[in-house]
Order: sequence, then structure tokens, then C-alpha cells
Amino acid sequence: MQSNQEGPEVNDRAVELLGQYEIEVQRTRKGRGAVLCDTRQGCLVLKEYSGSQDRIEIQNRLLERIAQDGLVNVETIIPNRDGGLLVRDNDGVNYVLKTWRDGRECSIHDKNECVEAVRLLAKLHESMVLPGDTPKLPMAFSPEKEYDKHNRELKRVRKFLRQKGQKTEFERNLLNHFDFFLDQALAVTEEWNAYCRDEKRSASEGEVVAFCHGDYQYHNILQDGNGWFLINFEKCLRDNPVRDLYLLLRKLLEKGNWSVALGTELLNAYGKERPISAHSWIDLYYRMAYPEKFWKIVNFYYNSGKAWIPGRNQEKLERLIAQETDKQKFLDEVFRQVGKLR
Repeated sequence: MQSNQEGPEVNDRAVELLGQYEIEVQRTRKGRGAVLCDTRQGCLVLKEYSGSQDRIEIQNRLLERIAQDGLVNVETIIPNRDGGLLVRDNDGVNYVLKTWRDGRECSIHDKNECVEAVRLLAKLHESMVLPGDTPKLPMAFSPEKEYDKHNRELKRVRKFLRQKGQKTEFERNLLNHFDFFLDQALAVTEEWNAYCRDEKRSASEGEVVAFCHGDYQYHNILQDGNGWFLINFEKCLRDNPVRDLYLLLRKLLEKGNWSVALGTELLNAYGKERPISAHSWIDLYYRMAYPEKFWKIVNFYYNSGKAWIPGRNQEKLERLIAQETDKQKFLDEVFRQVGKLR
């Protein structure tokens, strides 16, 4: 095995770990939080893996299913000499080896590429299903419970801010708008919980189970001379696929000032490839309506050192407040049928 690597410690560890695979490494180089390996089998990436054995087995099943369908190009997990999906270093840290392409990330400033990213997502979701009798299936994620948890945290931080003596400008600004966004969060969660209680949906045996990518963002959508390539499925989870659509839409619409035209075009692009059911449309609406960006700002503030608050926090808060009217207009215009669907 030949290797050229920055840093002897990283190099030694990479050489030791890569020796557990049936590959011939020609060169290694540092990537973002990973080691890139040029091999006779193509470019591979070695990364730390913090998930469980059950999780990576499900991830691998999904990737195999996606590759079998051939609708989109995705990474592949390379098994080690013993057929395992992980290798472990002397410190007990697990690593996974996957296929990789040296490409550029999807540009969030190029509308055509954003539309293509949504189309790719719809195709991906067609394949991100497993049979209901698949061994070791994880529990379905509950966004309602997640938002209940967020709401409890918001209440706790509001109490903290109210009791805090000397406040920074950011803290005063945050507290001034806290009740508005907390009331919004509570109202959306209560309405969503009521809708879920009224829904009588039962899963039959043998039914396919839908999964999400879990982190479908521009840096996980690569393009090279061979087209688009989707990576980093480590956060895949069992949830309504609109979870991915929501995450991508929110990111793009925040940058696009909640443009109704842009949002409609993106939703239409997804729907042409994979029609959105009435239930999923309602699900998407509640995810979009919940003030998650506000919660993220609060969560980052509360769980980091408060002696010095980055100016970026203030900028994010001001932008959020400035965009609120546009966001509500977007929800009213794009999701006007939700009331009838419920």
C-alpha cells in the first residue's frame, strides 16, 4: 500500500484502518473531517461513524435499494475483508469506508440547480423504502413529540431570560420577541397534535416503510462530469419523506425571502416526480409553520457560553423577524388548501 498524507498521525491511523479492506490505495489526502483515498476502485472516503451497528445496517440496506432502482446515484458502503460495514481503531472509534466523487456542491444561488436538487430528492424518495418486515427497523420519528420537546426548552429559556439581571442587546431583543414566537410554536404544535389524534391510520403487515435522507442539504449534493451524486446518509431515519423536502425548502426560502414564486416552482418540481398526498401536504405545512429557526437561535444561545454572544446571532434574529411577514404570506398562499384537506 502506498500513501501520501498530510500529518504522520492521521496517516498511520488511515493506513492501519485501510489495511482491513481488499483495496489497493495509491494515495490518501485530507478531506473535510475525513480521509480521501485514491484507489484502483476509484475515489473512496474514510470517515468516523458514531451511530450503532443496527443503524448502519439499515443505512446499507437503503443504499443498496436505491442503487438497485437506479433512479439516482448515491454513495456505497465498502465492506471490510470480513464483510463488516465498520472498522475500529485502537481507541475504539468506528470508521466507515464509502465511495466518493471529487465534485462541487450544488449551488444554492442557481435556481436551476435548486430545482434539480428537488427533482433528485423526489426520485430518491421513490427508493427510500424498506419492507415492513425488515429486521431491526427503527421506531418511526415523531415530529409532534420533537416539537413538544422544543416548546419545553423555549419556555425554560424564556424563564431564564426573564430572571436574568443585566442583559445584552441580543438578549433584550430576543426576549422582546419571545412571546410571539413561543405562542406560534405552541399553537402549531397543539393543532398538529389534534390532527394526528383524529387521523385513523394503521400500518398493515408487509407494508413498505418510508425513510428520509435526514440531512438533504446542498453540501451533500455533488456534481461532477458524470452527473449528480448524493452522499452522507448517516442521519437517515424513519419519517415522512417531506421531512427532507421541508429542510431543503426552508433553507432555500430563507435565502430567497420566502418567495412564493420560488417555493411554488420547487414544490411543483417535486410533485411532478412524486405527487404529494393530502396527508403529506398537511405534514409539510405544519413543519413549515413551526418557528424552527427561532428555536435554533434560542437553542444555540442557551447551550453555548453566554459571556460573549456572537454578532451573527443578532443578525440571524433580525433577519428572522424581518422575514416573518413574508413567511406568513408564503404559508397563506401556498398552503391555502390545508384547512379543507384537514
